[in-house]
Amino acid sequence: MKIFAHRGASGTRPENTLPSFAEAIRAGAEGIELDVQLTKDNELVVMHDEQVNRTTNGKGAIKDKTLADIKALNAGSWFDEKYESTKVPTLKEVIDLLVARNYRGIVEIEFKTNVEAYPGIEEKVSSLMTSQEWPFTYWYCSLNVDTLERIHKIEPKTRIDLVMRNSEEATTTALDRSYIKGIHPRIDWALEHDAEVPNYPIDVRPWTVNDEETLTKVMELQVAGVFTDFPEEISAARRKNQQKT
Repeated sequence: MKIFAHRGASGTRPENTLPSFAEAIRAGAEGIELDVQLTKDNELVVMHDEQVNRTTNGKGAIKDKTLADIKALNAGSWFDEKYESTKVPTLKEVIDLLVARNYRGIVEIEFKTNVEAYPGIEEKVSSLMTSQEWPFTYWYCSLNVDTLERIHKIEPKTRIDLVMRNSEEATTTALDRSYIKGIHPRIDWALEHDAEVPNYPIDVRPWTVNDEETLTKVMELQVAGVFTDFPEEISAARRKNQQKT
């Protein structure tokens, strides 16, 4: 069972920022998940929400702002004043950090295309990711099946997973498409389907697992991985559980 840092080590650093990803690497996370969106001038930036309001000192939609607009924002003070100089990173800047730290784990790139279409985002991400060899492995995921189909056609050999919210239809969608190799459901879905998960035909990686009690439950379900905001703590809890067995 692999531990993925959800938006980096987002429990102890501002999410989807270089400090968050650097901390995830330091904590030994086997996977790092991040979210990609497109600016008005077609630059790839890493942020979860379509609006900048929650995690910066700005307001408005990413799609209505240029990269220069985005770079002018403070992306850390909302979390803690000591991160006031933290900026919204581009995907390239995150990749450069991972390379500089010789990260050898998995990078799960989530296309945030379930609200905004961001035409051409799949080609832009693929162009960067296929531009050279990396020390890490990268996978793609999204809530948007159309995006997954597009990226699969562009990179047929790259692993693709479906992110789920609450819809049972999503499991059928995933199982009906052979190129989808895993699902990322909410933790409550995994716990409610405890009889099915251990023998599920594709990998199951629930989000978000932030405490030892929940981790113990999903380890019993033999999930392939978990997403957590606290990779260091959950890694320690996993070791503790493994020592018991």
